[in-house]
Amino acid sequence: MPLSYAMLLDGGFLRRKLGSAESPATARSIAAFATSIQLLRCLSGMRLHRIYYYDARPLDGVATVPLGGGQRNFGSSNLAMQNRSIQSELPREPFFALRIGELSHDGWHLKARIQSRPGPTVQISAADFQPTIRQKGVDMRIGLDIASLTLKHHADIIVLVTADSDFIPAMKFARREGAQLFLVTLGHGIREGMREHADLVIDA
Repeated sequence: MPLSYAMLLDGGFLRRKLGSAESPATARSIAAFATSIQLLRCLSGMRLHRIYYYDARPLDGVATVPLGGGQRNFGSSNLAMQNRSIQSELPREPFFALRIGELSHDGWHLKARIQSRPGPTVQISAADFQPTIRQKGVDMRIGLDIASLTLKHHADIIVLVTADSDFIPAMKFARREGAQLFLVTLGHGIREGMREHADLVIDA
């Protein structure tokens, strides 16, 4: 029986690398990327177990912007609509499975350019605030799936697409349990520890 592999896609990272503000990533471009990974020589002759896509549900709700800035409807933003489209369409692609976390709005903070202004005082307005949005549960799901796929022997090789060093412990665990870890960075700079705990790093 041929070796099997599972592909784990860090959705936030992948969307940033595949798209831009002018041309955002889509379900089609993400599926095309996954196909390009399947065609890599290092995976030739292996059996694909499944492709896991990890992201958070778009933030919904309305919040009041400080200093009389009015209301912000998070659910109607272009980003929210784009992500809803991706999360609706990707499960229809062959072998794709979604793992979904959550976003939370944790108040407001001043934009970096305001905080870096010189002097003991600065003048601010409502336009100088941006929402503090935190992602919950996505990294945990990636780590749990790496452990589950390894311990249940569903995949001999984990193909992890990310540049987040928070996954180093999960990478180390997979290798200790006998799986191989292929890391796909899309040319993004990574910490040396990630290279150290990957069997193969694919920078392209």
